[in-house]
Amino acid sequence: MTNEKLSKKNWFIITLFCFMGGIAWNTENMYFNTFITNEIYADVSQAAILGSMEATTAVARMVALSAIAAVLTTFVMGALSDKLKNRKMFISVGYILWGMVTAMFGFISKENVAGLLNLTDEAKILGCTVWFVILMDIVMTFMGSTSNDAAFQAWVTDVTVPRQRAAVETVLSVVGTVSSFAVTGVGSFAQAGTITYKLFFGVLGLVVTLCGVLGLFLIKDPPRTLQIESSSNYWADLFYGFRPSVIKENARLYLSLVSFCVAIISFQVFYPYLLTYVQYVVIPDNGGVSNILRPSVIIVAVIVVALLLACIVTLLKMSATKKGVCLVLGVIVMTLGFFLMSTSTGIYVILVSLLPVVLGNALVNILFGAAVKDFIPEGKAGLFQGIRMIFTVLIPMVVGPVIGDMACRSAAQTIINEAGAEVIVPAKNMFLWAGVVCVFALIPLWFLIKKGFDIKGERKEKSENIA
Repeated sequence: MTNEKLSKKNWFIITLFCFMGGIAWNTENMYFNTFITNEIYADVSQAAILGSMEATTAVARMVALSAIAAVLTTFVMGALSDKLKNRKMFISVGYILWGMVTAMFGFISKENVAGLLNLTDEAKILGCTVWFVILMDIVMTFMGSTSNDAAFQAWVTDVTVPRQRAAVETVLSVVGTVSSFAVTGVGSFAQAGTITYKLFFGVLGLVVTLCGVLGLFLIKDPPRTLQIESSSNYWADLFYGFRPSVIKENARLYLSLVSFCVAIISFQVFYPYLLTYVQYVVIPDNGGVSNILRPSVIIVAVIVVALLLACIVTLLKMSATKKGVCLVLGVIVMTLGFFLMSTSTGIYVILVSLLPVVLGNALVNILFGAAVKDFIPEGKAGLFQGIRMIFTVLIPMVVGPVIGDMACRSAAQTIINEAGAEVIVPAKNMFLWAGVVCVFALIPLWFLIKKGFDIKGERKEKSENIA
């Protein structure tokens, strides 16, 4: 087992499906939020907002309900993919439908909803349109969680061994970041009104669907998937990870998930509101886009990126023998970055703050992601995907945006829309709240470090005893 190498074909599949999955997830997580503010709330009156909900509240509700859908889906479909021993069809067909649903988002508008439901009251039209967006987001999440969270993540676990997973998680993290940059690059045109959201959602949905079609020909279930020992009781499998005996036996897995959960909550305090914050706060406070793109700012940005890459590479090398130290550094550095980000909307402060924020987040995602995969018992990857989703999606995406909404509403920073109504937009104090949350990730991490990260010897000893 220790001499296994990941094939070039599997590396290609991991990279491709991570990138396309990132395209779909980042479209949902970043631009459905701006879609609500820029399209749905662009021309509504103050009375309509008072009669329904604020834009930041709509975003918080959408993110929370999407997270609930993601976790329930992963529980059901993760266990089902184990039961049927067929990750390939779950991944491929899921990606095909995922892209199709993404493309349909562009057809949601207040006019279409009003016509469909025969509504004339502006507050009801606004409220129903927001709920249409939320319901479609739930449908999209079902497709994405089935294909990506339940099946693809389990497939990656099945085709890798512990010594490969830090490298795989690094690639997944880097590719995920690249996909977010790609979505941001294209999405900025939709956000600025250069292209329509209908075209934006349509094009990105199409490429995700094409990826699913390719999966029908590329993906092959490994022997480890086909040899999964699943109990005959499907419903018992769904709740396997909740058994006290399972939790006790896999204490390090759950400590990793708890610490990871708190760190992700801190990120979700501001992440759903980030692009809106940039559009309505950062850019105006810095004199517009042209002023931000001046040479001195670009030079600082390049320096920050270079330092970031150097630091990530150095710390990942160190993490081979000192995972606990690197994780503690990641959490502390990310926390300091949040605090620094909360001090100013100035572009130079933001760029300098990005170094610790992105560095810490990269370390946290890569090392915790690898640790979680390592601590999942052999042959039970599908059974634990739902548990993983509770800690990495459900709790963070329910709790984080609510805290962020509270931070934004307490700051009461507003813009005036086309109808002359005040719409609350994100404020820099959300980063302060994120930093406070992030500190608490150190508590379960301390207990995890005491238990240790190395499981190779334990699994080897178990296999020898069985033999």
